[in-house]
Amino acid sequence: MLTVDDVRGLVARHWAVGPVEVTPLPGGMNSATWSVTGPGGRWVAKSVDAAGEAGFVRGLRAAQVVDAAGIPAGAPEPTRDGDLRVGTVALLRWVDGTPLPGADDREQAVVGATLGRAHRALTLPGPEHGFPAWVDPGAAHLDVEPWVRPAVRTALARYADLVATGEPLTCGVLHGDPEPGAFLVRGDECGLIDWSSAEPGPLLYDLASAAFYRGGPPRAASLVEAYLATGALGVAEVDRGLDVLHELRWAVQADYFARRVVSDDRTGIDGPWENTKGLHDAREFFDADR
Repeated sequence: MLTVDDVRGLVARHWAVGPVEVTPLPGGMNSATWSVTGPGGRWVAKSVDAAGEAGFVRGLRAAQVVDAAGIPAGAPEPTRDGDLRVGTVALLRWVDGTPLPGADDREQAVVGATLGRAHRALTLPGPEHGFPAWVDPGAAHLDVEPWVRPAVRTALARYADLVATGEPLTCGVLHGDPEPGAFLVRGDECGLIDWSSAEPGPLLYDLASAAFYRGGPPRAASLVEAYLATGALGVAEVDRGLDVLHELRWAVQADYFARRVVSDDRTGIDGPWENTKGLHDAREFFDADR
């Protein structure tokens, strides 16, 4: 774990931003972050573990593209050598704003439109087979409770059926976790930050994830409508696959928290009960879906 002095030293050696003050920020569950301030501005230093390096690098590049498209995304500050990071540490431009919970139709519309605009900048050709690569239906941690492995396998099978039938799904670089805190509003502008888990895959997964945080597709109708208005995806593709990807998003949650429960990973949380709650939230979904 890097200390404040470690981060200050890295910034001084590798970035031409002058003397800075470094303060730890409340931890995320997959990374560590620090506020970095100096005469030249404000940034966020972010560090991930070695296992997350590939997604981290994809996310840095994605944030550059999204930022260039006019959406503040916390793009990386280049090092003195022109690199985007030093190992698994990057210095990201600070994005001002207030998190957008999507509590009403107006807020949902902003979330949907922002995500759609980002997707239009990040769409790319590519197979959706093998997604999500990080979920292994044979992994030992899925035995944490009897319901977990069958639920994950069923969701993966339904996704595989979707991919195998009909038109190919539209793919791109995904944000991976477009939760409310990632959408920051300042005036008429909305940013989309936290790209450190970027993965290639079907754009529908991000849309389903955004709807997931607002109670599922039926409760996120304004979000979906605003997203569709950007033209990132067509109505037919969303109608065909949104519910399947929403179920897959819950399977990803079950897999994620099962792993954390088994390994007793308490990164970014106050205690093990938070991992258990995340796992059991997924159980409630799959129980209701039967």
